[in-house]
Amino acid sequence: MTVDISSPITLPCGVSVKNRIAKAPMTEGLADPMNRATGRHVTLYKKWAEGGAGILVTGNVQVDRRYLERPGNVVIDQNGGLEELRAFAAAGTLNDTLLFMQIGHAGRQTPRRVNPRPVAPSEISMTLPDSAFGAPRALTSEEVEDVIKRFIHVATVAKETGFSGVQVHGAHGYLISEFLSPLANQRTDQWGGSLENRARLLRAVVQGIRTAVGPEYPISVKLNSSDFQNGGFSHEDCLQVVKWLEEDTVDLLEISGGNYENPAMMIGARGADEIRNSTITREAYFMGYAKSIRDATNVPLMITGGFRSRAAMDAALAEGNVDVIGIARPMCVDTDAPNQLLASPDASTIAYEQTIKPSKGALGWFCLNIIRIAEGKGANPDMTGKEAITAYLENEERTASAMESVNTK
Repeated sequence: MTVDISSPITLPCGVSVKNRIAKAPMTEGLADPMNRATGRHVTLYKKWAEGGAGILVTGNVQVDRRYLERPGNVVIDQNGGLEELRAFAAAGTLNDTLLFMQIGHAGRQTPRRVNPRPVAPSEISMTLPDSAFGAPRALTSEEVEDVIKRFIHVATVAKETGFSGVQVHGAHGYLISEFLSPLANQRTDQWGGSLENRARLLRAVVQGIRTAVGPEYPISVKLNSSDFQNGGFSHEDCLQVVKWLEEDTVDLLEISGGNYENPAMMIGARGADEIRNSTITREAYFMGYAKSIRDATNVPLMITGGFRSRAAMDAALAEGNVDVIGIARPMCVDTDAPNQLLASPDASTIAYEQTIKPSKGALGWFCLNIIRIAEGKGANPDMTGKEAITAYLENEERTASAMESVNTK
């Protein structure tokens, strides 16, 4: 039987997904000053659930309020907010939709405004000019163990409050990804050195979550196909890690790539073996790595990045190297995009990123449209990149100031 985006899929844990489209994780910035979920999450995720995707993956839900990806992250760290999480989960699971909570720790990619002295595997700063990130200190072995406990705790809360599954964020240069990278991780203890040691944190988190949530609760991992940095986490490293993650009973692997120093996840990437000039390879950033990853594991694979047409999505699924198609930026404007794609074999989403001027305003443009939808205003596709830059920076300043005012009381 030919598989297309409308086909259901059953995950290894036994949970069924109604179709092959997933809303990929994107940062939301909608938390209150105590980093708790709000009614804006409910409004946003209700719209996305009604939009028709089989799976919605949340943006970063952090395990430690001291180390955030941005000030408006939701955090589960003894800060209450359980009823708000239940309302969030109820909205995101409407329409027979599965809602996965993405769980993360920002590590050295914690903005300086949030914490000028973040933590990392080693005291190695990011190689960025005019960096927004402070010089990190190395976690002690005891602190690494505490990080593992925090991930397990957040996963347990996710299950208790009604989320359908969890995704462990092991990509994009955040803490777990830092441990995987020999550039960022130069430890000489059990958490550094060999790939086995560098992957120990990720595996301990996944194994601990599985023990806590049981065999029938979905666990996903977001993993880089490569860091695209000389001497960093390589594609060969990725292939070995996915084999280990299959042993650890992961149910879905989302493949991405890059980090803030080389942001392939934002601008696209091409595999060295990717030579076909097909619809699939023109659209999908990381499909060049999918076949080798499929050869290494039977875990269902989700590819996010670049897909816009149903034709490319269906063709990728028919090849058998990918099982779920992740959509991100189009859903910052068109929350109904999955329904539109499912309705017609000729459907395509709009590549808004191609028309934002200046292009450096794209990140703020998409973030602000998420916020507009969450506030019930609807997206504004006519916003310019210049307008987005200004408004985004103002929003981040307001959010950070509100958080600081609470934390200093």
